[in-house]
Amino acid sequence: MKSDRLLSILLLLQTRGRVPARELADRLEVSVRTIYRDVEALSASGVPVYAERGRYGGIELLAGFRTDVTGLTADESRALFVLAAQGAHAALGLDAALGSALRKVMAALPVPHRPAAEATSRRILVDATRWKGGPQAAVDLDILHDAVFADRRLRLRYRHSGDDEPHTYTVDPYGLVSKAGVWYLVADRRGRPRLFRADRVRAATLLSDPVRRRPGVELADAWEVLRRQVEERPGGLGVTVRVRREHLDMFRRLTAFALVDLPEEDGDGAWVTARLSYGAVREVRSLLVFADRVEVLTPPEAREELARAAASVTDLYATDRPATTSSDGARY
Repeated sequence: MKSDRLLSILLLLQTRGRVPARELADRLEVSVRTIYRDVEALSASGVPVYAERGRYGGIELLAGFRTDVTGLTADESRALFVLAAQGAHAALGLDAALGSALRKVMAALPVPHRPAAEATSRRILVDATRWKGGPQAAVDLDILHDAVFADRRLRLRYRHSGDDEPHTYTVDPYGLVSKAGVWYLVADRRGRPRLFRADRVRAATLLSDPVRRRPGVELADAWEVLRRQVEERPGGLGVTVRVRREHLDMFRRLTAFALVDLPEEDGDGAWVTARLSYGAVREVRSLLVFADRVEVLTPPEAREELARAAASVTDLYATDRPATTSSDGARY
């Protein structure tokens, strides 16, 4: 609608200062001629806006002019108060700033929209962390945050999962991503995108060298590539199992990361056959949590791995545990 476009132009000029007509046209998806007509309409309504043609020209508001018009619709006002990943602001040290910003937005909202916005903040809560995720390791994002916004390179001491000793990397950061309550640094290493869990960074040093990002690549682009690599990574071992039907919902939840297919039930209806994909045969041990409610059918090496794991558990509990005396003399 024209009124929305006029307001968008006004707010863009108020935020950016002088803006070329071509840029406004591209952002609002209209022609340059339409932008100039809109500028004339704003001027006719009393807004001190003017256009300068030429190579260094553009459209600009008169210096010092400000408007307190927020331009927010009722839905936009409510959307601002639905805050996802509440812990994300605390991790970045922005909790207080967020609260202050929302109070200012509330004061600037049109009066009819305020009750709905306030009700939304009290009635809608988004928690991005998983159920029973366990305690999260403390993460110091300060140096990563500084590198991202200073456009500087980083030297990391980083420990990979399963490694005892950390490795040293020099990286070019794009930004930080919070995924299901876990913070990641998205960065290039030697010109290729890499993902680093913030809680595995043992030390980080901000270098004096400017960041060397690939031209035209933004954080969202790099994250999409890395996300696809993680989600579409082929497993090294295909495993076929059968699951007792009454435990199927729990099976789906706990094996979602490895579940490939859930075909039709077996003939008697008591079991359902499923296919899983694991990176290594040892990972099938995670199925022990289901006890006799899940049976591995193939391949033979997966069955053997589970049999060895089950035997080791049996051996552990086959003999009586010797009594232990605590510091206060109690035996248990």
